[in-house]
Amino acid sequence: MAPTNDPHRKLIIVLSVLIPIAVAVLFRVKIEGYDTSFLPPIYATINGITAGLLVAAWLAIKSKRVILHRRLMKTCIALSACFLVMYVIYHMTSESTPYGGTGWIRSVYYFILISHIILSVGVVPLVLLAFSRALSGDFERHRALARFAFPVWLYVAVTGVIVYLMISPFYK
Repeated sequence: MAPTNDPHRKLIIVLSVLIPIAVAVLFRVKIEGYDTSFLPPIYATINGITAGLLVAAWLAIKSKRVILHRRLMKTCIALSACFLVMYVIYHMTSESTPYGGTGWIRSVYYFILISHIILSVGVVPLVLLAFSRALSGDFERHRALARFAFPVWLYVAVTGVIVYLMISPFYK
């Protein structure tokens, strides 16, 4: 582990471990009697909005509009938290939908899905650490990490929408 003066480091480590574990555990919890079939298009839309706002935040900081960048990034974090809550609620109340595509598109779907899942776990500590560094005023280290966090987060947000669009014809 790199020596660091990141003030929220321990909390970030705990959250980065607990969030994927909680999601995995809650996926196994099934609550009957609720129709949450309306949630997937909502949380896919949230992913799309997040992707757009991430690009807007990147453009804002490139044009030195720091306050706008800060507001957009805080909005992206809030949207991602909302996404996560809705995603978990949906999967606690609904069975997973198997992908029904065949042929080469099936391989494309699973490549996108698997890369999306793996990177969605990895993006949590990247984003939280970059955010923490910005909050503490360590902008040099924030920028260095954001160069990695931004494309990963953008990929996760965009592929979340793609996964939804590819599986949505197979929802019950």
